[in-house]
Amino acid sequence: MKNIIKLFLASLVIAFVVVSCTDDADRDWTSQEASFKLYNPISGSTVLYETMKSNPFTLSWESVGSGNYSVVLSATEDFATKTELGTSTANTFTTTIGDFNTKLLKAGFSPFTPQTVYLRVEKGSELSNSINFTVTAYPVAGPIITAPAGGSVILLNSSNQAAVATTVTWSDYANYGAAVSYKVEIAKKGSSTFLSLGEVTIPSPNPNNIAKSLAVSTEDLNTAAINAGGVVGTQADFDLRITAKTSFSTPSIELKSELSGIKLTPYKLEFVNLYLVGDATAAEWNNSTTNENMYPLLGDHSVNSAYSYTGYFKTGGFKLIKEKGSWNSQYGAGSAAGTLSTDGGSGNINVATAGYYKFTADVATLTYTLVPVSTPGSAFPTVGIIGDATPNSWNSSTAMTKSAFDPHVWYITNVTLTAGELKFRANDSWDVNWGSGDEDFGTATSGGSNIPVKAGTYNIYFNDYSGAYSLIKQ
Repeated sequence: MKNIIKLFLASLVIAFVVVSCTDDADRDWTSQEASFKLYNPISGSTVLYETMKSNPFTLSWESVGSGNYSVVLSATEDFATKTELGTSTANTFTTTIGDFNTKLLKAGFSPFTPQTVYLRVEKGSELSNSINFTVTAYPVAGPIITAPAGGSVILLNSSNQAAVATTVTWSDYANYGAAVSYKVEIAKKGSSTFLSLGEVTIPSPNPNNIAKSLAVSTEDLNTAAINAGGVVGTQADFDLRITAKTSFSTPSIELKSELSGIKLTPYKLEFVNLYLVGDATAAEWNNSTTNENMYPLLGDHSVNSAYSYTGYFKTGGFKLIKEKGSWNSQYGAGSAAGTLSTDGGSGNINVATAGYYKFTADVATLTYTLVPVSTPGSAFPTVGIIGDATPNSWNSSTAMTKSAFDPHVWYITNVTLTAGELKFRANDSWDVNWGSGDEDFGTATSGGSNIPVKAGTYNIYFNDYSGAYSLIKQ
């Protein structure tokens, strides 16, 4: 009987040892019990804004004696990776919302994205409990240009202007939680006036995996270099920068990259015509290559990027296009008043009241004005071209067509001219005539010089109100 009792007691000891071992194996010995209490200052969730950056952020906890306390944060509950928020010798710690936001970003938090943050206080081997709340950070650093490399010499080949001269690429936060517009800009080194090379909008989410990059053609880069102050045939230093903007928050966030230098040698530009299209204009929304009512803007011989048009506009909207028959290169209203956008989704430039206006645009600075002008007097019965470059030489005028939209606009299409000169005149008489010394386009004045002409087939437009004329070679 004694032996049976001994065997029974031995089996109980074995069972206890097995159970104890099993309990030890299941226990998470990496989790340390809190030795003092950290109080949670946030209940629920909080969204941080740049306007709050100077506001205080304070934590407090039970004191466990003198010494240094370290306040740490982590994106995970186990604090496997942690970032120090700061230190204190008291049982309170105060920093700014701006510093807290920066440490969140350093810890891998994405802007505009609600995420749980875990905080605790450490003092030597002693740990507080961890607290957590949902926080939405805001971005503080601008994009980083990764190409072209700083100091790169970019060759501009005038024989292939459509070719890509360079592709500007940049890095940024992985996720903004909102759509971000990136504007790629250029300026001559030392200048604070930056001109746009184009824009890229990255949606959120980004299902089409749109890259943070912009391919810039030789023509566009060369044009921008000259408009920024570059001299044809002379190498100069230019700065690139990226501006990131999102309107997700109020106010919107706008961050700029550091400057990245490149070297360019511009070549001589060919003038690029811009045309009016839209229901406020004679063209309506018909951008067809055969639409004679798509009137050109007047260029500026001294500022390649400057254009103007003075004439009648209906109530409605309009845009500018570079190439008849294509919407690929267009200028419409930007997000701010008086600004232009090259984006395909740009707005219409609105005309609230029908009448005569002077419209000016600078496609380098992407700005415009639309200013009312006085209504002109009666229109001439006829206007034509005359000169040894025209079909009837100096003998008689070759008639132009009066616009049905604006009686002060005249045009003639597909007219063959020889090398020589021409003028505009009214009523096939020298009583009223206009001329200028500028070839291709300019502002003709009453009794002005003969206009020089190269041989070719042209579409010609003349405005007897403003004197603006364009000879567009076909």
